[in-house]
Amino acid sequence: MLDINKAIERLDWSREPQGLYAPIAYTLASGGKRLRPQLALLSCRLFGGDEEQALPVALALEVFHNFTLLHDDVMDRASVRRGRETVHVKWNDNTAILSGDQMLIEAYKLLAEAPGDKLPVLLRWFNEMATGICEGQQYDVDFEARGDVTIEEYIEMIRLKTSVLLANALRSGAYIAGADEEQQKRLYDWGIHVGLAFQIQDDLLDVYGDEKTFGKAIGGDICCNKKTYLLLSAFAHADTAQREALEGWLARPASKEKIEAVTVLYDAIGVRAMAEEAILSHSRQALALMDSFPDNEAREQLQHLLRKLATRKN
Repeated sequence: MLDINKAIERLDWSREPQGLYAPIAYTLASGGKRLRPQLALLSCRLFGGDEEQALPVALALEVFHNFTLLHDDVMDRASVRRGRETVHVKWNDNTAILSGDQMLIEAYKLLAEAPGDKLPVLLRWFNEMATGICEGQQYDVDFEARGDVTIEEYIEMIRLKTSVLLANALRSGAYIAGADEEQQKRLYDWGIHVGLAFQIQDDLLDVYGDEKTFGKAIGGDICCNKKTYLLLSAFAHADTAQREALEGWLARPASKEKIEAVTVLYDAIGVRAMAEEAILSHSRQALALMDSFPDNEAREQLQHLLRKLATRKN
């Protein structure tokens, strides 16, 4: 399998002005799981394709994903990402926005290097994915001002904001390899379920994770009253006293005391088990979709990746 990290390292960010490009180099050098490009390459291999043909799409997806993180961190006022200062903290908001904009442009430049006969479809899918992610982000923003968000609405929001990127990575790699439309669809659906499990696990880790391995401060979602699977499940299953206590803590400013008190309420309501069951359910649905995939080493790696994501600590 191609080494995606080495391919990313070969991208040249030494251009001027460095005020624009240095934050891009900093962001891409911070590591991360490289999940999106891995999925694009794995799905190409799954159907016997040439990974080199899928590499431009894999790189485009990774650069695009990191562009969204730069802007997300500004919107969320996040100070730490992958154990390091976020770009808007290390530099400033304007730098994070402008460097993020350039990363979006660079993603499309990379995508343009995909096989010419495949490019029109890949471009259409990429645009659909990008629009979905922006729509998901807007729903996330809208939810901040609403007190009546349902779990179903939340699932649709994270489908758009998180899952469609994973799903598009898988579908694109399979398409480049020549997989038929049914297999492309099964891979896309697999990515949707994996993305939902991934994001619910992220919500879980934000409360119950280890800050050293998670790579960012624990309790950030609680501090900013972010609508998560845990918070919405808590409201859906709380009794009257628990609901009143939750509402009272949400009305307070961010503090360590607030994180601890809300976590105690989560424990009493049992939302950790609810989130874990949702993760398991989506993992099982993803696993069931794999029955028709070719039985080869790439399929084994996808199965391993699914298990790893469902139990990840960072």
